[in-house]
Amino acid sequence: MRILLVEDDPHIGDAVCQALRDACYTVDWATDGRAALTAATTENYAVVMLDLGLPELDGLKVLRELRAHGSRVPVLVITARHAVEDRIAGLDLGADDYLVKPFHVGELLARVRALARRQGPDVPPVLQNGSLSLDPATHEVWYQGTQQQLSAREFAVLYEFLRRPGIILSRSDLEQRIYGWNEEVESNAVEFLIHSLRKKLDSSVIRNIRGVGWMIPKVQ
Repeated sequence: MRILLVEDDPHIGDAVCQALRDACYTVDWATDGRAALTAATTENYAVVMLDLGLPELDGLKVLRELRAHGSRVPVLVITARHAVEDRIAGLDLGADDYLVKPFHVGELLARVRALARRQGPDVPPVLQNGSLSLDPATHEVWYQGTQQQLSAREFAVLYEFLRRPGIILSRSDLEQRIYGWNEEVESNAVEFLIHSLRKKLDSSVIRNIRGVGWMIPKVQ
């Protein structure tokens, strides 16, 4: 699941990025309003986390332009502005939720999960395909009745497959979905993750489609 974080404070940005990655999200981090608007109107994000006090273009202007472009991406405003008037302005311009700094990471992640569910109501809270299930909220993965311990990257790969079982994903598809901006991607990183998942689950769970990519066959 890909998230756009818009935050110009390097300390807050680093901390939030790390928390999101630990929670198995892919994060793109923009530090000014113009870069944020460009990213949000050209990429597909599950959630945009938007600070208000930004250089180049204020967060409220970013939000106004984003909605004017017809984007319906869920927007979580995260800001130090405590005034009720600021909250009202953000919500009236199209924000979906509002979180005032300082905040608890657990609450931040809960709000992100809630907003992501609103965007895809047809996707169940727990992804299940036969004897394989994945819970995005608790990060639990079960296969044939046994809980599996996965790394954050392994979890992210499995999540992408289980979102649409039966659909083939190429290496570039997976790289784009599980790595954020400026994250170094080794040439065989995806293959290594899939090999690791097969060892932990079963070699038959993820099928290799030679020359095309991989898929998890849909189980009726």
